[in-house]
Amino acid sequence: MADEKNAVGWFEIPVAGMERAIRFYEGVFGVKLERNTVGPLDMALFPMAGDAPNAAGSLVHHAEFYRPSSTDGVLIYFTSPSGDVANELDKVEQFGGKLLRHKTPVGEAFGFMGLFLDSEGNRIAVHSRN
Repeated sequence: MADEKNAVGWFEIPVAGMERAIRFYEGVFGVKLERNTVGPLDMALFPMAGDAPNAAGSLVHHAEFYRPSSTDGVLIYFTSPSGDVANELDKVEQFGGKLLRHKTPVGEAFGFMGLFLDSEGNRIAVHSRN
């Protein structure tokens, strides 16, 4: 492949309460989100490091165009910042989410994953090799 890039270039996670969602994601993943409002669109961007291989994205609130979903639609997998999904999953309920699946192996070559509902009711996954 001449131009190797990740298939996903951007993601948006719908939220109903931006402050609550920011607290949740900053607390669970230990990152600082940057809030940006453009008209009726309220966004909180995840950090992006230069030419890092992972996709970037944001939390997004717009009364007409975005609604959190617990079981339908796309499932986003975050890469575990700690290197072990159990660490992030242990923080989910502390920050207002609900754990759906504890650390689960997905095959020797693929590592582990876990599922949770975020503070807004979105179904989200986290993945690590260890």
